Amino acid sequence: MQLRFLGGAREVGRSAILVDESLLLDFGLLAGNPPRYPIETPSPEAVVVSHGHLDHAGAVPALLSGRDRPAVHWTPPTSELARTLAEDTLKLHGNSPQCPFTREELLRLGEAEQRHDYGERFEAGGYEVTFFDAGHIPGSAHVLVDDGETTLLYTGDFHTADQRLVSGTTARPDADVVICESTYADVTHEPRDSVEGQFAEHVETTLWEGGTAVVPAFAIGRTQEMLLVCEAYDIPCYVDGMGKAVTKMLRRYPEFVRDAAALQRAKSHARFVTGRDGQRKRIAEKNAAIVTTSGMLSGGPAMTYIPEIRANPTNTVTLTGYQVEGTPGRELLETGRAEIDGRIMPISARVEQYDFSAHADREGILAFLSAYEDTPVLVNHGDRCEQFAADLRAAGFEASAPELDSSYSV
Repeated sequence: MQLRFLGGAREVGRSAILVDESLLLDFGLLAGNPPRYPIETPSPEAVVVSHGHLDHAGAVPALLSGRDRPAVHWTPPTSELARTLAEDTLKLHGNSPQCPFTREELLRLGEAEQRHDYGERFEAGGYEVTFFDAGHIPGSAHVLVDDGETTLLYTGDFHTADQRLVSGTTARPDADVVICESTYADVTHEPRDSVEGQFAEHVETTLWEGGTAVVPAFAIGRTQEMLLVCEAYDIPCYVDGMGKAVTKMLRRYPEFVRDAAALQRAKSHARFVTGRDGQRKRIAEKNAAIVTTSGMLSGGPAMTYIPEIRANPTNTVTLTGYQVEGTPGRELLETGRAEIDGRIMPISARVEQYDFSAHADREGILAFLSAYEDTPVLVNHGDRCEQFAADLRAAGFEASAPELDSSYSV
């Protein structure tokens, strides 16, 4: 196998790995202004998508612009999530050069796609491919690629610990080479029970003091996790943004979540915001948690809620995930100010951040890789891939961190 890294090498975002020019693993984008896409749009026979997040699936429709359109393989939830993301991308950037695909190309997904369950072997681009549950979000998959002589395991994003929404991965398929994500390879997550307890205590204190807690959350995975936490701790909450549609959609795929009954209780516990800014401004005065997109304050209903609650120090902005450098969420954490709808706003409300990551931390990645001690490991999807590869080599692994646009022979 000849591997070429078109994105996601020594960076987080725009994952894209080409296998022998015929099979593409993921085709995502790197969120930002402007968004960044893989360095090349190839013409593979097939594309296999590990999961439905922007950085892995966000640019897939762009592959369908030519006459020879690749088959698109993914799990059922990933199919639905990728469409939701593509619709949002068209809404935000559809009339600008920043969007790499058109609505026509998005509609072609219906003809090109093939859906597969975990454990199902299928043919893609001349290879035998199998999905295994990666424990990251509903429908996320490790991708095992077999050409008859060599097997490649592409981990995609994964988590080894249980979350409320999904169980951690237990899959360790045999492989001759592993491409492993390393997003949190230099981090040790706090125990999830502890993080949840701190979050609940601080939100409850905010509400007891008469304040409002705005909880920016990624629409896919994180919003549902936060609704499950709010229901478990009996925190009154509203949900707004794209996360509403995703929550409703996941009810159709109970086999891809850890506890479908718990998710239904969480959905019933939350109040879904149905109106526009007028209703949102009224809700911003409630003693409740408001779980809303976007998770990094770069758009969505958060743009209405934050200005409404920012001046009162009794209120809180409760960030639930990593804030990419250059985003308003990162700016808020570092400076106490954020650019909201083109205006720099000082935020007097308390700002907190909690680690609800859906990625394995250093210990989790090492535990996963312990099954592959005699297997070459290619480290990608991280800010410090080279350092983690060096750490793996020091531990006895054959490990390297491919550069962007580099090739690797298996």
